[in-house]
Amino acid sequence: MQDTIFYIILGLFIWEFILSKTLDYLNTLNWSTKLPEELKDIYDEKKYSKSMEYEKVKHTFSSISGIFSFIIMLIVLVFWGFGYLYDYISIYESNEIIKTLYFFWVITIIQSIIWVPFSYYSTFVIEEKFWFNKMTKKLFFIDSIKSLILTAIIWWTLIALITWIYLKTGSYFWLYTRWIITFFSVFMMMFYSSLIVPLFNKQTPLENWELRTEIEKFANKVWFKLDNIYVIDWSKRSSKANAYFSWFGPKKRIVLYDTLIKDLTVSELVWVLAHEIGHYKRKHTLQMLAFGTMQTWLMLFILGLTLSIPEVSQALGSKTSSFAVWIVAFWILYTPISIIFWLLWNILSRRNEYQADEFAWLNHNPDDLKNALIKLSRNNLSNLRPHKLYEFFNYSHPTVLKRLNALNTIKK
Repeated sequence: MQDTIFYIILGLFIWEFILSKTLDYLNTLNWSTKLPEELKDIYDEKKYSKSMEYEKVKHTFSSISGIFSFIIMLIVLVFWGFGYLYDYISIYESNEIIKTLYFFWVITIIQSIIWVPFSYYSTFVIEEKFWFNKMTKKLFFIDSIKSLILTAIIWWTLIALITWIYLKTGSYFWLYTRWIITFFSVFMMMFYSSLIVPLFNKQTPLENWELRTEIEKFANKVWFKLDNIYVIDWSKRSSKANAYFSWFGPKKRIVLYDTLIKDLTVSELVWVLAHEIGHYKRKHTLQMLAFGTMQTWLMLFILGLTLSIPEVSQALGSKTSSFAVWIVAFWILYTPISIIFWLLWNILSRRNEYQADEFAWLNHNPDDLKNALIKLSRNNLSNLRPHKLYEFFNYSHPTVLKRLNALNTIKK
């Protein structure tokens, strides 16, 4: 049975890689050197050519890094690297919680060592070439170190707590762990913007009084109590623009990228707010939280069932039944179910984007909505014609063309 589980794990890992690369290839079939008719209102020939070049460069880089990652992981699986790592740690440490922490920390360090060069190339070669990167090399390495430390603090705490619960409750650990994960998710929704973001970026209250006045006027119009409007100094990292709405319970925060304020007019920026308030009014935050919670609970339930099968962890080379190696093996075995949930998540997310657009359309100037969408896609060199299957699997937001077409069907 141990060998059978190993071949299933190996097969699922290879299948996922082939699926990913097949979708990537299909997406290249929609590339064109000629500006498509439906994009003439968004791109000119020069801008479209640049967006296609950006897509091709990103695709090449993604292919190389993906194949490299696949080969490394394949070697680790075939030569039972996870099992050997855990057994080696066991020679020097007997406490199960400490062993589990060491195990995942070593994996995290190795992943960081492998991926930092790729991230560096992506930032200072690809993004630099297309004038997106604004980050200094010093800031890049400071961010990398901060991320590593933050990962250690947050994930070590969670892993230690979950391992302790497992040791106390066995296969029933999922009944208690589900509440830990749910609490953590809600906590991050409430405090991510006020606790985590400031470690990397400055958030300052919006000082543009004309913009603030218009935003507050719109918020009052739609009966939305707006507590905080912040501007984040994203321009020190990238020229790409965005915005987000952080909300749960009494914690409400609109965060505008300073690059967004630079790119859009006051009225167009009010549309951005209208769109984000649309998510709140349609209860999308609660909806996605409920969906994520359901997915997590199902995953933990299935994990709890597999804990009674010692061959699962032994399939990756561990001489004993270890909780840490179990999690790695299960994560790969869970792949088909996780892909289904990923597809459902994206379907739900795309639907929510249409609904938020509709709310903004019905409560604000439609022309501002269209102009803002076009500007953002043009400035970010977005791919507006992905392959349908690639879009179905990977896009959490509809393309701008589809959003514009959907808006034209709305009647005020």
